[in-house]
Amino acid sequence: MTASRLAGAPSAYLRSAAHQPVEWFPWGPEPFARARAERKPVLLDIGAVWCHWCHVMDAESYEDPRVADVLNRDWICVKVDRDERPDVDARYQRAVQAVSGQGGWPLTAFLTPDGEPFYGGTYFPPEGAHGRPGFLTVLAELHRLFHDQPERVTGQVAEITAQLTAARDEGRRGATTLDTLARAADRMARVFDIRYGGFGVQPKFPHPGACEFLLARWFDTVERWPAEITHRTLCAMATGGIHDQIGGGFHRYSVDARWVVPHFEKMTCDNAELLRAYAHAAAALEVGGPRAGSATAPPHAAGLYARVAGGIADWVLEVLAQPGGGYGASQDADVGPEDDGDYFTWTPAEVRAVVTDEEFRVVARHYDVDELGEMHHNPRKNVLWVRQSPTEIAEATGLDVTAVERLLESARAKLKAARERRPAPVVDTTLYVGWNAMMASALFDAAVVIERPELERHALQTLERLFVEAADGSGARGVRHAVGGPHDIRLLEDHAQLSAAALDAYEVTGEQRWIERARALAEYTWSAFKAPGGGLFDTPADGGGEGLMKERLKPIHDAPTPSGNGVAAMVFARLAEHTGEPTWRYRLPELIESFGGRLDELSLHGATALRAADWSLQPPAHVVTVGAPGDPVVERLALAARRVYHPRKVVTRLVPGRLDLAPAAVRAMLDRRAPRAYICVGTRCGPPVDRPEDVSAALAELAAA
Repeated sequence: MTASRLAGAPSAYLRSAAHQPVEWFPWGPEPFARARAERKPVLLDIGAVWCHWCHVMDAESYEDPRVADVLNRDWICVKVDRDERPDVDARYQRAVQAVSGQGGWPLTAFLTPDGEPFYGGTYFPPEGAHGRPGFLTVLAELHRLFHDQPERVTGQVAEITAQLTAARDEGRRGATTLDTLARAADRMARVFDIRYGGFGVQPKFPHPGACEFLLARWFDTVERWPAEITHRTLCAMATGGIHDQIGGGFHRYSVDARWVVPHFEKMTCDNAELLRAYAHAAAALEVGGPRAGSATAPPHAAGLYARVAGGIADWVLEVLAQPGGGYGASQDADVGPEDDGDYFTWTPAEVRAVVTDEEFRVVARHYDVDELGEMHHNPRKNVLWVRQSPTEIAEATGLDVTAVERLLESARAKLKAARERRPAPVVDTTLYVGWNAMMASALFDAAVVIERPELERHALQTLERLFVEAADGSGARGVRHAVGGPHDIRLLEDHAQLSAAALDAYEVTGEQRWIERARALAEYTWSAFKAPGGGLFDTPADGGGEGLMKERLKPIHDAPTPSGNGVAAMVFARLAEHTGEPTWRYRLPELIESFGGRLDELSLHGATALRAADWSLQPPAHVVTVGAPGDPVVERLALAARRVYHPRKVVTRLVPGRLDLAPAAVRAMLDRRAPRAYICVGTRCGPPVDRPEDVSAALAELAAA
């Protein structure tokens, strides 16, 4: 029965289906062997525990005994958690998009017993409506087609396979130049929403990688338009409903162009990227930064970004963080299939019940709380978004701005406390290695910008746990996809992100074990994932599996997490700078050349790979601090070095007795005085500095040269 297969699964999504009358199999060889033996087609359901429409389809169809009877009689049914198996999801998403023109979750694919797709879609209602066939009708017709017209199935499989083969390699070999970066930035500008910020129309996704890339373009070119796009996008998201104004953190995406109505799930991976983007944008605007004077940003943007970063960090520590280190994967969108964001939204009566009349006056204006809200399933429900600023409220009401801010602060605290008394959406506590590494790295960046060292401590604790429990201590033998997960699920994204996070930990602590781990893991990545024609596969080169898993991909797209090839290339660039080893200097251009021919076309969707190309084309900044660990001056110098914004920066912390570890460009300058900081951009170095406030100025002078 179903429970015997799914009840003990490590995936929360699979466990949630254990009670269903459908005889589900988890992904693996068994269901396909049974399908071949019984000559049955395979139904593949891919979803996630955070996915609202997955919950709806589960309730409407997979919990319906009529549907279960048909599935159990005519089909072999396989259920996959897209977070647990992003490699399976990536392949079948492409297949379904090829046949239906749409993708997303739930993903519903219909396969031959060999795992080859011949039809697919996303959500199927149980009964036909609005010109769409019902799920039972679809199942009956496809079952008839499979048995009565096998030649049509074979033809459809061949057509889909041809499309997938043509698109398997996302990159194209070619050289990258500064013109490549400029053309890619221009393409981003063409899809910029000049009215509401962001890219495209609706639904609207954050694209923090593109914001990071454009922030780097502004830094390097000092042109104002990349900064304008970045700041308008970050400010619009920060004030929109996609940003949880009460609990902190961001929902996955907005269904409208104005960023008001989100899909309410919150993902660790999305919030990690956004935390890093807001921290970097705040640092870039700091007075005295290398390019701060040329930035075009709304008033008080730096303070807004810091508050947003602090809110993300608060949500991470309160909701996702585990005491021994680690961050859960996601927070659900809802508490049931009939619920659509009710935990996060408010009727005017619900707001009035927890705040004073005076507080309601400003909250209603600030967050646009009205009798007619934004939620279709309950029009009285309001998504909280910033319609009026405290200054605008003060002008309209005659209150002092300080009084408005005080009322808003007290009201927010009451709303948060009241919301926490509601039934809360489930948190998936699974520790996925790549997402945890991303969050740890982002917390390192945020910790210095918003001056919260506890974030740094928890991030280090998390990385230690990942190496011990998922990477056998060193990383030399690779890393599993999840803490406690199967050894055979190994993905490029996890290896690249954990290598990058280990390098970040090295820059934070100066401890050699972190760079040794980063190097060992990067060496394993190169040997295990390298593709014969260039680039890195998403799964190990000696991998394999059922159905489309026989075909390996070379991911360049940020879909939506940063591409494994792009992150790996940045790791190689940083290792080259930190170690001076020629190996990494050779591997970096080799990797980038494997996908360089399409970078300008990928543009918005290849932002991580573009950032890697930027590292290979432009001189990095290297800041070296020398001094005894714990010395207050050297600690402040190191914090200043980490805090100052530069798009290609590495920081090395040396103790006076180990100056042999200094990079070659700096080694000739070193003297025995400590504490000091030495700053180079490419081969240009400035005089040493011994005051933290001089680090930014010295870097600005070299960056402008």
